[in-house]
Amino acid sequence: MNIRIGNGYDMHRLVSDRPLILGGTQIPHELGLLGHSDADVLTHAIMDAMLGALCLGDIGHLFPPSDPQWKGADSLKLLTQVNELIHQKGWQIGNLDAVVVAERPKLKPHLEAMRDRLSKTLQIAADQVSVKATTNEKLGPTGREEGIAAYAVALLIAA
Repeated sequence: MNIRIGNGYDMHRLVSDRPLILGGTQIPHELGLLGHSDADVLTHAIMDAMLGALCLGDIGHLFPPSDPQWKGADSLKLLTQVNELIHQKGWQIGNLDAVVVAERPKLKPHLEAMRDRLSKTLQIAADQVSVKATTNEKLGPTGREEGIAAYAVALLIAA
């Protein structure tokens, strides 16, 4: 079996007057993530993992923040494009494993919704997508609630 593994990471600053979107799911919170697109760090980390597995760069290469067409972009639509690209290259997702690092809000009640949105967007089974959450125990920028980060690993299988 021909397989490839990629990893991804993203972090965005928390600010007021922005929605908090993770895994394509809007999470109730007084702060949201700042970015050129919707700043969905979870989806961004997953896209970078998928692209990295095939040595295709990262989302900044495909969807540069200097390009106004990506301003406010829905990251799930970008994820669909990345998924189409890996399929065009002859690959499919074996599984994804991701973790979101945030002190607040508590994400456990939202994990299944994120997993569901991501699996449906990627047209794969829910048991191929793992989404976890943790805190940074009050350490670093995420611990000080300055931002939220996400890490992801993608296993791709030759189609």
